[in-house]
Amino acid sequence: MEVRLEDKIAYIIAVVSEFATAFSLNPQQAYRYLNRFKGIDFVDKFYHVEHTQSFEDVVEDLAVYCRKNGGSLA
Repeated sequence: MEVRLEDKIAYIIAVVSEFATAFSLNPQQAYRYLNRFKGIDFVDKFYHVEHTQSFEDVVEDLAVYCRKNGGSLA
């Protein structure tokens, strides 16, 4: 099943917003952090799995993934 680009973009925007809230960042800071430490790439690559999870689980997945790539948010 092919994923609509608009759906994926909307989902990534929602994930960035949830990540920002979870770590007390504004959306721009969250996006820059996720982009720098490959979190955006992670969500893009694994969208087919991640979008079936709760936002809480996705935020935790991203935090772990970004830490493995040099990020320091706990």
